[in-house]
Amino acid sequence: MKLEKIKYLLLAQDMQRALAFYSTVFGLTAAVQSDFWSEMTFGDNIVALHGGGDGTRNSTDVSFQVDDIVVACRLIRENGGRIVSEPERRPGEPIVLAVFADTEGNEAMLTQWVG
Repeated sequence: MKLEKIKYLLLAQDMQRALAFYSTVFGLTAAVQSDFWSEMTFGDNIVALHGGGDGTRNSTDVSFQVDDIVVACRLIRENGGRIVSEPERRPGEPIVLAVFADTEGNEAMLTQWVG
């Protein structure tokens, strides 16, 4: 047996809305697209969107690292997401961390490496 890929799964209530959010905010590219299963890529990374979500809060362990967390927060808000916790420098850690909710209710981390 050989592992081929690791996919990060998020639920989507409205697949087109979810695809538009991740494409516009993070520049992910749709590689597979249907109402029930879509996959968006960034390099070798895959964010899979599974239809059937109900839009309720769904905490995830997904993290998006960006070069400018303030701009990312603005883009998230402008595209229908919300910031759950504002960017904060983590004591003893080399990151600034925020938490956001996408248009489908999935909560994820947003980080900026500050070394």
